[in-house]
Amino acid sequence: MEDILEAMQPDSIAAIVEQWKRERPDLDATPILVTGRLFRLTDALDHRLRPPFAAADLGSGDFDVLAALRRSGAPFALSAGELSRTVLVTTGAVTKRVDRLEARGLVSRSVAETDSRGRLITLTTEGVELTDELIAVHLDNQRRLLAGLSRDEQTQLACLLERLASTLAASD
Repeated sequence: MEDILEAMQPDSIAAIVEQWKRERPDLDATPILVTGRLFRLTDALDHRLRPPFAAADLGSGDFDVLAALRRSGAPFALSAGELSRTVLVTTGAVTKRVDRLEARGLVSRSVAETDSRGRLITLTTEGVELTDELIAVHLDNQRRLLAGLSRDEQTQLACLLERLASTLAASD
């Protein structure tokens, strides 16, 4: 953890850019000011957001499945394909996660009424309760991590990140 914190010092990324400016003055290294910070922040945030899931013996990906089902509204059920699109992983990855969650009694599988070949993954009562507990902790944790930014700054950052995501998606 200390390495991550040291890497997040405000001038560490700027120092990297300055080193490139010195070594390769013909190149513009300023994009590293954004991408380097995004990479380091991703690692630091993941490190700080994971503990509540680990305490519940869940991986972040497991929680993603539980949260997607809970957000879908009653009866808290989605097909594997819908889950795959919602949590942005392959159906194979969804299957592995659902297997783990089913073994713990947090989800169940049933035959879809509209297509007997399809299966619905549904949160159990225990799964709903655990998800509700964890999302409250998760959102409190996120609020705490963002406390250094005002509400307006958080909104501005969210807009800029969404614009960057849209730009990247359009270039694919």
